[in-house]
Formats: sequence, structure tokens, C-alpha cells
Amino acid sequence: MRYAILPVTHFAQNCTVLWCEDTRAAAVIDPGGDIPLVLDFLTQEKLVPADILATHGHIDHVGGVLELAGHFPEAAIAGPHEGDRFNLEALPRQCRAFGFPETAAFAPGRWLVEGDQIHFGAETLEVLHCPGHTPGHVVFYHRESPLLIVGDVLFHGSIGRVDFPGGDLATLLASIQEKLLPLGDDIAFIPGHGPMSTLGEERRSNPYLSCGQLPRKIIY
Repeated sequence: MRYAILPVTHFAQNCTVLWCEDTRAAAVIDPGGDIPLVLDFLTQEKLVPADILATHGHIDHVGGVLELAGHFPEAAIAGPHEGDRFNLEALPRQCRAFGFPETAAFAPGRWLVEGDQIHFGAETLEVLHCPGHTPGHVVFYHRESPLLIVGDVLFHGSIGRVDFPGGDLATLLASIQEKLLPLGDDIAFIPGHGPMSTLGEERRSNPYLSCGQLPRKIIY
């Protein structure tokens, strides 16, 4: 499997494109906006999205889902967990609050739960339900790489904010400690914003995993 990270929107959100090298079938995760940029990349690499996936329902992660799906009507829209239904229903309000182009509320064709799998070409993603940043946040795990796409659960040197509706610090820390870190120190992850890291690096040096406190710097 190959992947590319495309920062989109004025929040520099990491839209991730994963693809099967044999079939060129792709999964596009968190297309938050700037869809012409995403389309240009797909065309350049001769990729066809089989799946459009969302880690959670915040506008910078899902603001371009409907626009992208309009170009690929055969692609399945999946995620997040149904716990984020209220966020997707509030997308028009989120657009106004954060200065995003207007997009309609929507529900995915498939809500995701712990243990679900996503298949594109010969590749498989496993779904982990990791609430805390939002109630319905999910993480995608490609075991063979190994690689995680963690959305706004964990960052290099920080963790997701919990002051949005449905956020909870204890729940977020439990998701990281009980769902992610046990996967192993060598697991690389792509966060929703900023540079990649590994679970081992964050276990050793991320101050918020040891102190159990809210981040003091701006995160998403």
C-alpha cells in the first residue's frame, strides 16, 4: 500500500489518500476541503476512490466529503461512528462558525463501529473506535504497513482538544492508552494536523500522556 498526505483548508488538515498499487483503488480519509487539489492528485496518480472515509464529524475533516463524492458516485462514504451524528447534522453551523464554504449536513452510507473493516483493492483497514475528542471518533489501522490514521486523537507532542461538545479528557486518554499504545512502539501514525510520529515516540516524550492534563498549546 502507498499513501500521500494532502494538507487542506486554512486549518492545514491532513487529508490522507491510501491506495492499492496493483489495482489503483484508493481510500480518501478526511477530505475536509480544497477538493480540486485532491482531484488533481487522484488524476495524477490514476487513482479511483473506492471509499471516502471520515475519522470524525468536524468541518475541517468532512467539509469536502459531498463534493468529492459527487465526482465519484460509486465510492462508498463511511464513518465516523454514529456518536458523531450530531456533528454531521450541525455542519452548516460549523461552516459559519469557522469560515468554511457552505456544505450540507449528511449521514454516511455506513456508520463505523469497533472491529469493522474497509477494503479497497487488495488492502484492508481495521476500524478502532477512539472517542474523547468527539464521541464518534474512529481511527483507521493498516496492520501490514503498519500505519494508523488517527485524526484528532493524537498528535506529535500533543493530544486532541476536548472542549468541543462531546469531548472528554479521561475518555480521550483511555482511547490512547488502551486502544493505540498497545499496538506497539514501531507503529507510525498520521495525525489530523501536523507531522507524522510513532506511538513509541509519543509514549516516551508526549507530556500529555504522562501528566493527564489538557494541552497548553493550540491544537485541533
